Amino acid sequence: MNYIWFFLIFISIVTAAFTGRIDAVVSAILDGAQKSVEIALYLAGIMAFWLGIMRIAEKSGMVEFIAKLLTPVARRLFPEIPDGSPAVGDIAMNFTANAFGLSNAATPMGLKAMEELQKINKDKNSASNAMCTLLAMNTAGFQLVPATVIAVLASFGAKNPTEIVLPALIVTTIAFLSALVIVKILEKLTPPQKENGGEEC
Repeated sequence: MNYIWFFLIFISIVTAAFTGRIDAVVSAILDGAQKSVEIALYLAGIMAFWLGIMRIAEKSGMVEFIAKLLTPVARRLFPEIPDGSPAVGDIAMNFTANAFGLSNAATPMGLKAMEELQKINKDKNSASNAMCTLLAMNTAGFQLVPATVIAVLASFGAKNPTEIVLPALIVTTIAFLSALVIVKILEKLTPPQKENGGEEC
């Protein structure tokens, strides 16, 4: 990927030099650098807000309550997770963070959930069905509130940055359900895992 970026930048500079528009390239670099700082500040603010909300929810027991609400659904999506496993709570926190568009906050929660799923994984050398399901959920990226996108739109001066909420909800819902359906179909088509040597999903 670094080679691709270098090639694009190199071609741009060479083309600008031959066409006498090197000043436009320099101006674009400076404008881009300024805009990147502005976007970073917007993202930092909105991330700090939602991470604070998540921490309050965690301390107040809201996350545990959400985990209990999601337990029946998790039992259907992750039937191999034993009762009382902390993986359910981690999955709930990961899903909640993703739903609010906090992909950076959802990442460590998803990694922790994967660690818990690996502990109960029969074949340590391949991903279990539960791990594949969690990966599909994260890849689909269901979002109730696309906080990061709203912050980016606001940083570019959009008059109504929240108008993206409904389209994003529709698209991510379709993607999320499609991912779950596909992963469950693939589960049926793959042989069951065995100790120390099952098939990869």
